Amino acid sequence: MSEESGPYCETSPAESSERAEGPPYAECVLCRKPTEYAESVKGITLCPVCEWQEAQRTACSG
Repeated sequence: MSEESGPYCETSPAESSERAEGPPYAECVLCRKPTEYAESVKGITLCPVCEWQEAQRTACSG
């Protein structure tokens, strides 16, 4: 068996060009606080705290 040279799990921060320059901001789908995203962003929007917590939950553990 050969080992792969890359990490088991590659995670990258959620980078989006949809970040809002100013209000109105979309609400977080978990806690309803304002996010960094514009209201026009489609899909799930999370505030910075919930985004960080979600990243912790889904991160690889070794």
